[in-house]
Amino acid sequence: MGDLYRFVLIGCGQISTRHAEQIKRYGILNAVCDIDQDKANEAAQRYQTKAYYNIEEMLASEKNTDISVVCTPNGLHPAHAMSCMQHGTHLLCEKPMAITTEDAKRMLQVAVENNRKLFVVKQNRYNPPVVELKKILTENKLGKISGFQVNCFWNRPKSYYQDTWRGTLSLDGGILFTQFSHFIDLLYWLLGDVKSVNGIGRNFQHGNCTEFEDMGVVCLEMQNGAIGSLHFTTNSYQANMEGSITLFGETGTVKIGGQYLNVLEYQRIRDYDIRPLPPGKSANEYGFYTGSMSNHDKVYENLIKSLEGKEHQSVMAEDGIKTVEIIERIHAAIRTA
Repeated sequence: MGDLYRFVLIGCGQISTRHAEQIKRYGILNAVCDIDQDKANEAAQRYQTKAYYNIEEMLASEKNTDISVVCTPNGLHPAHAMSCMQHGTHLLCEKPMAITTEDAKRMLQVAVENNRKLFVVKQNRYNPPVVELKKILTENKLGKISGFQVNCFWNRPKSYYQDTWRGTLSLDGGILFTQFSHFIDLLYWLLGDVKSVNGIGRNFQHGNCTEFEDMGVVCLEMQNGAIGSLHFTTNSYQANMEGSITLFGETGTVKIGGQYLNVLEYQRIRDYDIRPLPPGKSANEYGFYTGSMSNHDKVYENLIKSLEGKEHQSVMAEDGIKTVEIIERIHAAIRTA
């Protein structure tokens, strides 16, 4: 591919700016694409590149593209991703990978058939407290894990859903996909697969603007025997309150929290202390609300390492599929309760 990687960016919404910043570090942004012509033109002017309004036209014209970056609405990820890979590009997909397991598996199949790599953005894995928690689990510092608690207490006002794809089952899919898929990814990454799910969900404050629950309480049993709870909501009053994971082990208890899994809140570990951690990145700012931590630099650093055959910590399609599978199982439980 040469020293400079050639990218195209599909979807010029809010998160696309994070990607454009990193693309400039590692290569050339050949083009941007959005069906909203004003957004595409504005992004093209800002990044001094070409604007397209149709993905097939762009892919046909930009034949020398190495990596396509998909930042479109959730429900469109599969179609856009598969089209890019069929045109011969590697693919970086914003979370969630898809909003059905069937679509996620089809994406992986297309990647394999075309000998392309499919990466999924899961930047919270690079938060310093999360990195440390994974490390001590790998080193068995906590012993056998018996229990866990995951809290996702954020705010999304009704205005967030106005005049947009957000709030629809077909393009958004629900708050576990759009807001909290990072937490499901980390639950799987830290503790493994889920054995059983029970729970309840309700739409308390967004009944006239979303097609899904805005709060859920879930009990999970993991394949490793650990039991725990997931409590998630977008009804925290006026602001994001907490995003946390607590683990209870035979020889230690640890809680990482803050608003975005960016703070070590509690540790009591036999014969071990977690030393002061490096500061994390700031949260993604989206005007009147904030999102997860902005570790997209790590996403791109590891993507490039993978393409160059070096050791890397990228999140690949297989882990992205597991996140979708677990969310679908949770939805099946809470939407039939």
